[in-house]
Amino acid sequence: MTVAIIVHGGAKTIAEHKAKANTTGCLAAVKAGWTVLQQGGNAKDAVEAAIRVLEDDPTFNASIGATLDVEGHISLDAAMMESKSLQWGGVAVVNRVRHPISVARKILEEKPYLLVADSAERFAAEHGCEMCEPNKLISMEQRQEWEQEKQPQDRPATVGCVAMDIHGNLAAGTSTGGIAQQPPGRVGDTALVGAGLYANSHGACSTTGDGESIIPVVLAKTAVDLLVDDTSGANGSSSQHPEQAAQMAIDILHQQVPGEAGCILLDCQGRIGWAYNSQDMAVAYMTSDLDKPAVFTRKQEESRVGKAAS
Repeated sequence: MTVAIIVHGGAKTIAEHKAKANTTGCLAAVKAGWTVLQQGGNAKDAVEAAIRVLEDDPTFNASIGATLDVEGHISLDAAMMESKSLQWGGVAVVNRVRHPISVARKILEEKPYLLVADSAERFAAEHGCEMCEPNKLISMEQRQEWEQEKQPQDRPATVGCVAMDIHGNLAAGTSTGGIAQQPPGRVGDTALVGAGLYANSHGACSTTGDGESIIPVVLAKTAVDLLVDDTSGANGSSSQHPEQAAQMAIDILHQQVPGEAGCILLDCQGRIGWAYNSQDMAVAYMTSDLDKPAVFTRKQEESRVGKAAS
């Protein structure tokens, strides 16, 4: 059984001086998740471990380093879904939770809900999740940009991870700080099953980009559905390579709505794909077929996973 994991740091424009921070952060995240998988851990454990690393890194727009809304506050969303039983959990509009992905995982294990604001934070506290004061999650860079009314140099974007464990179970997770200068209470695609993430027996996907564009095309579910055609749907085998399915999903979004987006995709065979229509997208991945993790900020012809892992 192939074991695999892929993470993304967001579909965005990455300033040259921040390229190394993006690759270093994604590489650290994929290594954390890979360690879990190598030790026999399940896909949910791996996704949580990887995204917690990204949430700890102010390079990315998730937890520490989250963008500020029009009032100068942070608002965090996260979700997780697994393929085995289609269980899922999500949180939105929280600012006192250190690791939103871990709260989403707790909800997944209890009962599928999307909890928001005070109710989500109350659930987190009652279930022993790490809490913090909101100002502890605001980086100096984000505060300065907000005070000077400047747009972030790096276009903020959701982070995410998809993994497949030794038992063939798939899981997807996403986490975000939203968009800069968003209205209070806004909820984007990140915590919405089918839009920001999806996982079933055919594959799993995590998306990133403009939530208001991702939601109407149900990007994550669209990408997973594209893995399977009518003839293979009965037995659950994948016919389309994830590389092709990911690109087709992004093409569908581009044809139907304006906006930038990206997605990472794993199929039930552990094959990897990713695509985006933004300038850059930080991605790292590792599979049992590779000697070491691969990491990129921009897709080059020679880095196409479909060629390397077919």
